[in-house]
Amino acid sequence: MSAYGAIERSSATASPLPSTVWSTRSPDEHVTVHHLREASADPDLVQYLANVFIQELHEGRTYPQEGASFDSVAFKNYFLAQDLFVGIATTLAARGHVESGADSDVVETSLRIDEARDGRSWDECVVGCYYVKPNYPGRSSHICNAGFIVPVTRRKGGYGLILGKSYVHYAPKLGYKASVFNLVYANNEASVRIWERLGFTKAGCIPQAGRLRRANGEGEEYVDAWVIYKNFVKDGLNGSTPV
Repeated sequence: MSAYGAIERSSATASPLPSTVWSTRSPDEHVTVHHLREASADPDLVQYLANVFIQELHEGRTYPQEGASFDSVAFKNYFLAQDLFVGIATTLAARGHVESGADSDVVETSLRIDEARDGRSWDECVVGCYYVKPNYPGRSSHICNAGFIVPVTRRKGGYGLILGKSYVHYAPKLGYKASVFNLVYANNEASVRIWERLGFTKAGCIPQAGRLRRANGEGEEYVDAWVIYKNFVKDGLNGSTPV
């Protein structure tokens, strides 16, 4: 539920989009990104992601929701209301799924998420996930929003950038023409750097938008937030048909 009420998907694809393979910092590791919806998501995976997200909320530095009032049902309603994308760390090159020395940063694959998982626990293989859904209803539903999670054990490994690249790849394929992030807290410098690197711009600043926990854990402070935007249409939306 948003300030506009329930927002329906702008233009749903008939079936999940193809999985993709992305290069990482290591030549021996790749990340596969898989498009899931509620009906196709493993319940154990959903529970694992819910636990990671609730822990993120308890840290109190990146999302506006507060952990004490959030549970796995709320997570499911929040992250699986529309489209969910999950990143899995895998050594695909050794198994012939990625051509050695491929020039492209991304390659489509028929590999399913359970195949990429390869018998491991979700904790051992998930590098992160994100949802994609309209940020506004009706006449503005061509502009999407996304929310990202990277487990603590996977941070500083470059996975946030990979997920960001995959978002720019997938969101237009879902029919969206642009993206807006409503609250990127100014203290989240790593996230801001990723979006600027991927061609997003700061559309505005909301002063004291978040009552966040301090980095040292001692009390809270009010932090500004950036509104961050990217147009997916090469020549802009002016004069074009948005949906």
